[in-house]
Amino acid sequence: MSERFVRHKQPWKTDELQKLKRLAGKGKGLKEIAKALQRSEESTKQQAKADGIGIAKLR
Repeated sequence: MSERFVRHKQPWKTDELQKLKRLAGKGKGLKEIAKALQRSEESTKQQAKADGIGIAKLR
């Protein structure tokens, strides 16, 4: 956990939600999407679940 997120508990913006949907649609994994959005994996997972967006489970 060496990465630190400065944007702690910030509301999601429309463009971030669109990017989340686009990346999830391309089959990207949770870790990659979270890094692209500069959000924590937990925050990204919760937002995707709230919006009904499926994220690929990469092994």
